[in-house]
Amino acid sequence: MSDVTRAKHGRPVHHWRRDLIELAALFTAVAVADVVADLVGHGPDGPALLAMSALALVATAGFHTWWSRRHGHAPPTGDTGARPTAQSRRTGPAGSPEPTPDSTAGSTSGSASAPGSEESSATPDPAAQAPTLWRMRTTVQDAPGSLAALCTALAGQQVDILSLQTHPLAEGTVDEFLLRAPGEVAASEITRAVSSAGGSGTWIERADAHDLVDAPTRVLGLATRTALDAAELPLALRQLLGRCTIRSLPATTAVRGSEPESVPVEGALEDTVMRLRAPEGGVITVERAYLPFTPTEFARARALVELDARLGPRIPRSQDVLTLPEGNAITVRRADTGDLDAAREMHERCSPHTLGMRYHGPVGDADRYLNHLLSPRFGRTLAVQTASGRIVGLGHLLWDGDETEVALLVEDDWQRRGIGSELLGRLVAMAVEAGCESVYAVTQASNTGMVAAMRGLDLPLDYQIEQGTLVVTARLGGAVDAVDKARDVAEATESRKA
Repeated sequence: MSDVTRAKHGRPVHHWRRDLIELAALFTAVAVADVVADLVGHGPDGPALLAMSALALVATAGFHTWWSRRHGHAPPTGDTGARPTAQSRRTGPAGSPEPTPDSTAGSTSGSASAPGSEESSATPDPAAQAPTLWRMRTTVQDAPGSLAALCTALAGQQVDILSLQTHPLAEGTVDEFLLRAPGEVAASEITRAVSSAGGSGTWIERADAHDLVDAPTRVLGLATRTALDAAELPLALRQLLGRCTIRSLPATTAVRGSEPESVPVEGALEDTVMRLRAPEGGVITVERAYLPFTPTEFARARALVELDARLGPRIPRSQDVLTLPEGNAITVRRADTGDLDAAREMHERCSPHTLGMRYHGPVGDADRYLNHLLSPRFGRTLAVQTASGRIVGLGHLLWDGDETEVALLVEDDWQRRGIGSELLGRLVAMAVEAGCESVYAVTQASNTGMVAAMRGLDLPLDYQIEQGTLVVTARLGGAVDAVDKARDVAEATESRKA
């Protein structure tokens, strides 16, 4: 009878017969010990009997140890109620979805198990149970059966194909997969299986839950965001094409050497670089060093830029009314090149010291930066406006290739009132929403206000000082707590709306 059937309310049931037997054994042992003591004490061969008794005890202990190791830990032959392993859960044809670790645990949590059983001693490997998402590209021959051979190779590794996109080429086809593989299957094993099935130029990287959205839905979402805000175009291109570097050059600076850079109206595709004609006449350059662009990707990017050009300049017109500690009401809203004159008037009211701390150059050249800073093609700008309609503060979030810069300017009479911190918190929230991994601010080492505002974000910060110039970088994507903090800033901003 097992311990499970003899247990009552979680406690083993004791019987008086077992106690009686144990007591009899104890008395028998005492009697035997008394006889041995008499023989050793009164017999002529007492020392010899003692040595023989010691040898008998050692032999008995050795035999007991050998017997316990042989029979006490034998593998179970029947169903012990232990949790199924990852291998036993992967049943059925390849390509069928595997149960997640949560569903597996839920299905076994109701089974009965007793102390000392296999269920309580089993320690499943978390890596073996957690599936991994991968994004993979490979080039195959454009021939019947090539895709089937590839799918068969993936099935042999117990890899599930969640989505598939095809990019036709002049010779062959680029297949893009979203895969779910067992946690113990490494990327090298997947690429080796794909290569054996005829795939070439294979590229693979980790994916996340955001990649589970199908391609048409993702493209429509990016088009909607671009239609609502002209500043979304670089971000939409980056999300559409994956990891890439995007640079926007105005028409006056889009030069190569001394000759203006000529880009056809339909754009140009050169392996890992595509150049597109920007709506305002400049050039948008998209570069991806590790993976060539396909004609399909080029056509999608060109369609998104064409949509942006047809809609023209636009920004969301929402605004928030906030009350400062001293009781003054201010409005925070998006700004663009239509606010150029008001921004110049604010420059005229700022002291040379304030302008010098912001632009790090001759104060007389400050106005010529405004047209670039206010353009939604290069980032997002927030303006702080008083009840009389004057702009007294500007905050910029600028797309700088793979990096993102934040910059602040607050009029002298409105400093030390929390306006800079409010602008910076909103800009960081925008950067998190845009998927930026970090933001940096370039200022002077003596600009204690900007340093205090960056420290007030409560994010991981990196400092670099060179010849009086201070670069403070706040890391967003590398720390989960940092992202959560920035989202809290965004939610707090929404709660303060009028």
